[in-house]
Amino acid sequence: MSLEDNRREYDYGKLSRESLADDPFVQFTLWMDQAIQAKIQDPTAMSIATVDAEGKPWQRMVLLKGFDAKGFVFYTNLGSRKAQEIDNHAQVSLLFPWLQMDRQIIVGGHAEPLSVAEIERYFLSRPRESQLAAWASKQSSPIASRQVLDDQFDQVKREFSDGEIPLPDFWGGYRVVPNEIEFWQGGESRLHDRFSYRLDGDSWDITRLSP
Repeated sequence: MSLEDNRREYDYGKLSRESLADDPFVQFTLWMDQAIQAKIQDPTAMSIATVDAEGKPWQRMVLLKGFDAKGFVFYTNLGSRKAQEIDNHAQVSLLFPWLQMDRQIIVGGHAEPLSVAEIERYFLSRPRESQLAAWASKQSSPIASRQVLDDQFDQVKREFSDGEIPLPDFWGGYRVVPNEIEFWQGGESRLHDRFSYRLDGDSWDITRLSP
């Protein structure tokens, strides 16, 4: 089969204006709950797109670790490519690819650094091995081999063999504050249902988009 012939119908469901919540965070909560109940793989996984100083975009997957009416939260090494690009250009985009439900959610907005208290509270809640990995990895920097990474992990494991693992000063997080959120429901014959929420002052305007 050629790639051109690799297709299927999107028939999981439909989306109407009448079924949408007026608040996009209420709608996001509903869809997230449904994704979790449907037991799709990694429902909190989201792609985050950033741009560098030359305007070149880059994407990678991260995990959503919280959300409320203020925005969407994730954590990362502050020396990583994504963090460095955010620090230079805070406008980002998120994508939740819930393909098993023929759904996508796209978020556009800006990323704000989290407080040290928020970062430390989450870091201390992580499994111990994940805390050690944060210390061991200089995220996005070149590394000679897998063995070097394993050796760095063993080294920090010995260093913090006793007691609580402290928060690294190079580890943090961001809240993506949205000004646009799109809900996409795949439809038969490629007649998808798309609704865009755009922030207008303190309220959200909702518009149906052509597929």
